[in-house]
Parts: sequence; structure tokens; C-alpha cells
Amino acid sequence: MSSQPTKTILRLHLPTDPRWVNIAEKNIEEILVDHAYCEQKAATSGISLIVKYPDKTRLVEEMTDLVAEEWSHFERVMAELKKRGYGLGRNRPDEYVVELTKHIRKGGLRERQLMDHLLVNALIEARSCERFKLLWKNIQDEDLQKFYYELMVSEAGHYVSFVKLAKEYMPTEVVDARLQELLEIEADIIRNLEPRPDRMH
Repeated sequence: MSSQPTKTILRLHLPTDPRWVNIAEKNIEEILVDHAYCEQKAATSGISLIVKYPDKTRLVEEMTDLVAEEWSHFERVMAELKKRGYGLGRNRPDEYVVELTKHIRKGGLRERQLMDHLLVNALIEARSCERFKLLWKNIQDEDLQKFYYELMVSEAGHYVSFVKLAKEYMPTEVVDARLQELLEIEADIIRNLEPRPDRMH
């Protein structure tokens, strides 16, 4: 994996505020708790896609693998919490995801809705990957450095998989155009969210 995934693969339009990693390192318990819930929600999202689109064989196969991997990530984050003497703590709303999912269009062609779901999931994975990269490169805890490097690589792969899946069900040029629209929307959402000590996004 290149150390430049944001530029070479993810194409995010706005980098994370550099203050975020300093806030995160000082509040690692809160970040790990939020991260655990992010992994749980990613697994749940994959299950929801399977339930909503059971006729899409390729989607079902890929989401089955993704759900298993995301749940294994949840278990790994739980292990990091336990190692440090922390508990899971309470769930908290993810304003970033809430705002992004507002742009999944309702009505119209079923495949268009699926494309939007897949591309929104892709962008959530992309932003997580970028945040994991920051943690890998900047925090002092060597165990967590390795942990977040491995997850950075995984999330980049998930981003690519979601975009490829979207192109299974809609024309490539339509997917690429919609992805660009959503990248601009995602950047605006990031621009308007203050860095917080208890959020991964």
C-alpha cells in the first residue's frame, strides 16, 4: 500500500484538519470506542444491503465477505479497548454519516438507489482510510500504529470494492459522474464539522 492512498486511490477533495490527530491521540479511549461502533455499523450496513438486494448475486457474495471482515475489525478494536482497561462505552450519533446518507436518492430506478448506497459506503470507507493513515503516521503508540496501518490498507480495499460493485449495476460513466458529485458533497460535510475528541469521523 502506498503511503499516499488519499491522493492515488481515494480522491478525497478535502484532507482532514491536522488538529484532528492531536485531539484523537489525547482521547484515544473515546476514539477507540467510536471506532468500535463504526465497525459495527459498517457490518450492519453490509447486512442491510444483502437484505434489500438479495437478487444481486455479486453484491450478496461481496457483502457477505465484507460483513465478516468488518465484524473481525470490531473484535480487534474491542481487544485494543480491553488491553487498555477500557469498556465499550455508549454509542453516539455519527453526524458525518447521517449527513452523507441524506444524499442517497429515493425513488427512480432501483439500480440508481443501489449505486448511491454503494458510493456513500465507499466514501465512508475512504474517509476512514484517510483517518487511519493519520493515526498510523502520527500517534506514538507502536501497537496502534501497526493496527491502524493494517486497517488503512483494508479500508482502501473496501472503497475500491464498493465503487467496482456500483459499476456492476450502472454504467461506468454514470457511476464516475455521481462519485464526483458525492466527493464534493463529502468535502462540504467535512468542512462544516468541527474536529471532536470522541469521533472517528
